[in-house]
Amino acid sequence: MILAGDIGGTKTNVAIFEQEKLGKPLAQRSFPSGKYDSLESIISEFVAEHQPQLTHACFGIAGPVKDGQVKTPNLKWDVNGQALARTLNLERVGLINDLEATAYGIEGLGAAQLHVLNEGQAESGGHRALIAAGTGLGMAGLFHDGRRYRPIASEGGHIDYAPRTAIEHELLNYLRGKIGGRVSYERVLSGPGLFNVYSFLRDHKYGEEPDWLAEEIKSGDNSAAVSQAGLAEKSELAVKALNLFTDIYGAMAGNLALILKATGGVYVGGGIAPKLIEKLKDGTFMRAFTDKGRMSALVSNIPVHVILDDKTALYGAARCALEQS
Repeated sequence: MILAGDIGGTKTNVAIFEQEKLGKPLAQRSFPSGKYDSLESIISEFVAEHQPQLTHACFGIAGPVKDGQVKTPNLKWDVNGQALARTLNLERVGLINDLEATAYGIEGLGAAQLHVLNEGQAESGGHRALIAAGTGLGMAGLFHDGRRYRPIASEGGHIDYAPRTAIEHELLNYLRGKIGGRVSYERVLSGPGLFNVYSFLRDHKYGEEPDWLAEEIKSGDNSAAVSQAGLAEKSELAVKALNLFTDIYGAMAGNLALILKATGGVYVGGGIAPKLIEKLKDGTFMRAFTDKGRMSALVSNIPVHVILDDKTALYGAARCALEQS
């Protein structure tokens, strides 16, 4: 019996799996991360509710894991694997990066859990890459060891944002002023990043903000309000924000493909991609992905898939729990 978790800045998903059914949780629950003071408090509540006879546990966490510990960048949590093991009465508990957990989960996905953005032609044993925008921006690699793919953890979402066009240079300078210094890709490619892009376009007069959208932004999730208005084409300014966001997303995904020479495929995960799937399908993402000068032919042949199943990191954490035991 395996306890697996996917811990993000917005929500924490926890599930119980049997070893023979890693793609089908016996029980699952989603918790609002910010309403709890620790991961232990969430786990204790979930375990008390289901009382499973646990043998393994592993958690994918949005943050850099070192020596079985992680301080989450988007939560005020200090997560310790030994403390979790004591809470669960287990000999050990695995802690891995959340994108590493998603990478473990990719192997178990079927065609219905993926959307193909670029068919390409996967090279047998070629490296794979994973990029995922959500509350933050995550990246991971997968290399083939001759038998199977093994994930590589990364904090690539925090690399320096590199503008490619005049408007992106304006965006960089705007964010430098807003943030007060260095700008990472996560400041652009994330839920908060989408609103940063929109705010830049609004403040630099690239369009007028409708009064109704301003009210929606004030009263709810600002990024969701922008994305919904853009997808429905109800606001020209929101449409421009989605276009710019998607263009930058595709370019960074293409950069990652080059960094890892990901001829085995690129996977786009996270909470944003499935919600923007219609926008990702319109060609904006792939045009930026393949616009790599002398390397355009290489990246044009790389398969690109959007992960549609939001439980992929849970599947991967469960798989990792067994492999690390």
